[in-house]
Amino acid sequence: MKNPFLAAIPLLSKIESAGFEAYFVGGAVRDCLLGKKIEDVDIATSATPAEMKRIFPKTIDVGIEHGTVIVLFNGIPYEVTTFRSEAEYIDFRKPSEVQFIRSLEEDLQRRDFTMNAIAMNKDGNFIDPFNGRKAIEDKVIQTVGKAEERFSEDALRMMRALRFFSQLDFVIEKETYAALASLAHLLENISVERKLVEFEKLLIGKNRKKALLSLTETGLYKYLPNLSSFQQSIYSMLNYDYHSLSLEEMWCFLLYQFDMHGNDRIAFLKSWKMPTKKIKSISSIGNWLHYRLEKNWTDVALYTAGLENVKSAENILNVIKKQNKDDESFLLERYELLPIKQRSELQVTGNDLQAWFQRKQGPWIKETLDKVEIAVINHEVKNETDSIREWLFGCNQR
Repeated sequence: MKNPFLAAIPLLSKIESAGFEAYFVGGAVRDCLLGKKIEDVDIATSATPAEMKRIFPKTIDVGIEHGTVIVLFNGIPYEVTTFRSEAEYIDFRKPSEVQFIRSLEEDLQRRDFTMNAIAMNKDGNFIDPFNGRKAIEDKVIQTVGKAEERFSEDALRMMRALRFFSQLDFVIEKETYAALASLAHLLENISVERKLVEFEKLLIGKNRKKALLSLTETGLYKYLPNLSSFQQSIYSMLNYDYHSLSLEEMWCFLLYQFDMHGNDRIAFLKSWKMPTKKIKSISSIGNWLHYRLEKNWTDVALYTAGLENVKSAENILNVIKKQNKDDESFLLERYELLPIKQRSELQVTGNDLQAWFQRKQGPWIKETLDKVEIAVINHEVKNETDSIREWLFGCNQR
């Protein structure tokens, strides 16, 4: 057993010494069995939130109505949730009532997939009533119990199934897959924000191509923002190898497949309720990709785009043209040779211009700085104060 499990063992021991059960559960246990790096651990206990508060002096209420508190233990926050059962679900999203229980197996029974329904005690022993370890060994994604029931309880679980399919490169069990298709319409009840989280994880999984294909085959794509009319465009992505693209590059590649530009592109991204900063970043990469589809890089374009946009546009272009990254090192060298990388590096300021030309502030300052900036990038003048002053006065005399 490795950290962060080891660091949390004293916490489990303290809960047990108070007369309650406590186990590691969820994604950390699954990832441990998969040999993946564990970032943090979730803990399930038979103790109620009130009982946890009596055991530990430092707790934070984060979802106490659902049995979850954060325990601050040895300077580390741990999310601890009481064993619970859930009554009938409302709107295919959340239970109408949560009941605290003392049974670990009953708690595991309410979870989505068998690989996520495994507990581990402080001694490293697994409690696995639904054969989750075998599912992991066999590389199978299967619901705990009937798929129709699990997906009807929380329709987002259907997107989680495809997200795990993309990330882990497992197969989806036959009845589980059939339920995705028959219950796809329930995804309408899920918020865009929750869909976005799962879709983005799907977009960057190692099995993303097959996952996107399954997204269309099951019909789930129809219930994601503005994807319903792009089935054929998603199918066409099977002809490309885009496993190396980052998340923002994947969004740009999708938009390229959908033939979206300008305001249509921005409206599409807004429909996913993305942060404004992210929309701007994706749009910027998209603009430079469009530039590269028609032109070669000039020094001014390299400078204006910036290194990250240049690299991203080239990455997507290589996917579209099905070519290797032959020119990337050359472009990076060329970028590094630019006289300046940003406006602040110019050896002239607005105050300099006012002093030289004895003029008041006005739009002419920005216009002149723009002019100098382009001249420096194009090696028409050295980025030196005296050289720029001499060049400007020479331009004015011509």
